[in-house]
Amino acid sequence: MICNSSILIALSAIGQLDLLRKRCKGTKLVIPTAVWKEVVEEGKGRSGVQEVATANWIKVEKVKNLDIVRILLTQIDYGEAEVIALALEKKTDLVLLDEKEAREVAERLGFRVLGTVGLLIWAKREGLIKSVQENLDALREKAGFRLKPELYKQVLIGVG
Repeated sequence: MICNSSILIALSAIGQLDLLRKRCKGTKLVIPTAVWKEVVEEGKGRSGVQEVATANWIKVEKVKNLDIVRILLTQIDYGEAEVIALALEKKTDLVLLDEKEAREVAERLGFRVLGTVGLLIWAKREGLIKSVQENLDALREKAGFRLKPELYKQVLIGVG
C-alpha cells in the first residue's frame, strides 16, 4: 500500500493512525518522499507530524521515474503524483488517496483505491472501531475533513 498525506493527517487528527498499520497486516506502509516532506517537514505543529515521523511501520521511498510524475502533475498535485508513480514502479495494487481527481487517475490506471472513509468502513467491519459516525464527525471537527452530506448518509446506512 502506498499512501498520500491527507489520509495520514486526517487519521492522526482523530487518533486513528494505527488503523493504517493494522490494514497493512505486517508489511510496511509506503509513502513517497513528497508525502514525507508535506506531512513531517512542512507540517510542523500539525496533526500527524510526530506520529508519522516516529512510526517504524512507515517506509519512505523515492520515486525513480520522474517523467511519470511530470505527466501526472498536469492533472493532480505533487504528493498524489508521487503516490501513483511509486505504485506503478512497485506494481502495487492498492493506493490510499482521498482527492477525487487523484482517485480517478489511479482508477484509470487500474489501481484499487481506498480513502479515509473507506478505511473507517473497513475498520468497523473488522471490529477495530465502534462507530464510523463518531469518527466521521471527529474528522469534520478536528481535521476539517470535507464530506458531502449525501455521502455521509450513504456511508452510515451502509455500515448500519
